[in-house]
Amino acid sequence: MDISVKERPTILVVDDTPANLTLLSHVLKGQYRIKVANNGVKALELATAAPPDLILLDIMMPEMDGFEVCRRLKATEATRQVPVIFLTAKTEINDESLGFSLGAVDFIHKPISPPIVVARIKTHLEIKSWHDFLMDQNAWLQMQVEKHLSEVNHMQDATIYVMVSLAEFRDESTGNHIRCTQEYVRLLAQELSKLPRYNALLTPSYIGQLAKSAPLHDIGKIAIPDHILLKPGKHTPEEFDIMKTHAQCGYDMLKQVGKHMGEQGDFLTLAMEIAGCHHEKWDGSGYPNGLVGAAIPLSARLMAVADVFDALMARRSYKEPVNHTYATQMIVEGRGCHFDPEVVDAFLEVHEEFLQFAATWTSY
Repeated sequence: MDISVKERPTILVVDDTPANLTLLSHVLKGQYRIKVANNGVKALELATAAPPDLILLDIMMPEMDGFEVCRRLKATEATRQVPVIFLTAKTEINDESLGFSLGAVDFIHKPISPPIVVARIKTHLEIKSWHDFLMDQNAWLQMQVEKHLSEVNHMQDATIYVMVSLAEFRDESTGNHIRCTQEYVRLLAQELSKLPRYNALLTPSYIGQLAKSAPLHDIGKIAIPDHILLKPGKHTPEEFDIMKTHAQCGYDMLKQVGKHMGEQGDFLTLAMEIAGCHHEKWDGSGYPNGLVGAAIPLSARLMAVADVFDALMARRSYKEPVNHTYATQMIVEGRGCHFDPEVVDAFLEVHEEFLQFAATWTSY
């Protein structure tokens, strides 16, 4: 078969009257590849097996009328986008209204006029061609967006890695602390998401961003002098005041990063909240801003529990680790004063999972 014939659009003609099939085939065969069906069932079989470029569909047929055929075509993924032009002797407005509501693109009234049929088919094939082009463009654009988002995510991960590596370089105990608190925040958020008031916010995507941002909670310690940050003994009141500045320093650092990046998104917004507010306390006695209750960002409230639990369980140069019973007791005692009561309740629900993870990574 000649290649030019193969490339011609395919028209499926559906009519229970043989004379109409013969007439339309004769009118169209020079420009299109023609398939014919004399009933609705056969039409659906042909259209599903190899979707045509356009369908001319009679309405009044026995067993299955054209309206039902159209309804099924539009309900099937493979044929949903194929233009359907109804061929009908019906002239009622209600019939046309029904046909358009089912997804038809046009009506041609019988007795048919060959020039009108040819003109309508040409018009709708051109519209379909542009529609297909736009669909292809949209698919290409979607692919480019996904590629760009992937690159952004890789950039975020690289940024986090570099910044966290700086903190680990200053303080060797930081590495496992970061791993533990990151997992604890994830566990707490997943549990808290079961509550109706948090379900809309704590989506899997948002929880993933929380976990990604959590390792930056102590990034501000980069600004603390070594003789204070690495001091093996207890800090003096003056030294502790300097140590406490790491929260505000972390917030300011990440804010500057956001300015250079042009926009922050969830990633840096959450990282700023966590870095700046994870030492705030539910009763307002925390630092750096003395925030009270729900004024503390949820991300920071989650990190507060994760941070304190891990600090209690970990060995540091100035302290020995405590056992999990004592660490849990301290979290519970802080409910409503140091910690958000709902976050503590979530902690108790996932306590066993905390301990399983702690057994692997704490006492570092």
